[in-house]
Amino acid sequence: MKYVKNFKKGEKKLSMVTCYDYTFAKLISQTEIDCILVGDSLGMVVYGHENTLSVTTQMMKLHTEAVKKGCPDKIIISDMPFLSTRKGISYAMDVAHELMSAGCSGIKVEGVIGQEKVISSLVQSGIPVMGHLGLTPQYYQSLGGFKVQGRDKESFEEIVHQALLLEDLGVFSIVLECVPNSLAKQIQEKVSIPIIGIGAGVDVDGQVLVLHDLLGLSGEKFKFVRDFSSLNTNVIEGINSYVLEVNEEKFPSLDESFK
Repeated sequence: MKYVKNFKKGEKKLSMVTCYDYTFAKLISQTEIDCILVGDSLGMVVYGHENTLSVTTQMMKLHTEAVKKGCPDKIIISDMPFLSTRKGISYAMDVAHELMSAGCSGIKVEGVIGQEKVISSLVQSGIPVMGHLGLTPQYYQSLGGFKVQGRDKESFEEIVHQALLLEDLGVFSIVLECVPNSLAKQIQEKVSIPIIGIGAGVDVDGQVLVLHDLLGLSGEKFKFVRDFSSLNTNVIEGINSYVLEVNEEKFPSLDESFK
């Protein structure tokens, strides 16, 4: 994934956003965004689940196909679903094959400890792998919830160790989620591959956000998210305007009707 690797300490920062469907993918194709992540966050954003654990390979495949159709010319990374890298190398290969065949350019794996051989095998098979450390949503039960990671010395040093391990295994970049700025900066300086932050401060090689959060569609406000476009208000107002004009028989007009 040479294109992404070129962002390491470059003049330009890498920009990445999640996408889950064809319509938004078509819009993103007209932007200057560098990469798209078909994240398993779709389980929460699209399907309304409380976490990402119920997302299946079939769900990831279908959404990857939809995004690829809408945005065929940008790099697309798809998440490996919960436990798909914990059932052996053969199983992980099958899942990665499904996602790559659906149109993604590479896959993202959460965590590293206990799945070193799987990650190495994926890389050696020609599958670009993006790592993910810090707050890893698939591990939220064992992490005690969706909490900032790396605040104490032990966990700080462990995340640094895992980042170096991922680099040795051959991943082309690492997403670092919800960690202190100082930890993100140290990892960025220690590894030779791009670090993409989400809630990890500005001293990294790029940023990723959930599309619905940055557009103000989710209705939730996280510390690390900024509303770049408050579309939730526009959507609500637009639908209410439609309801009003339907009730007042202003829609459809004669011009919007067939004779």
